[in-house]
Amino acid sequence: MENVIICNCKQVSYKDIEHALENQNKMEDVLQLFDEVQKITHCSTGCGGCHDKVLDVISEVMMK
Repeated sequence: MENVIICNCKQVSYKDIEHALENQNKMEDVLQLFDEVQKITHCSTGCGGCHDKVLDVISEVMMK
C-alpha cells in the first residue's frame, strides 16, 4: 500500500503522506492535518481530484 500513488499530479504516495504525518498530534482535526500534509507534499495542488483520497489516507494513518 505504501507505494500507491495518491496524488497523480504531484506524484505523492501513501508513504509520502505517512511521513508527513509522523510528528503530528493524533487528536488534530483532519482538515488541519490536510493543510499540513499539503504544505509538505504539495498534494492536491494540481487538479484537486485526489482531495478525498488524501483525507482518507490521513484518517487511516492517524488511526494506526
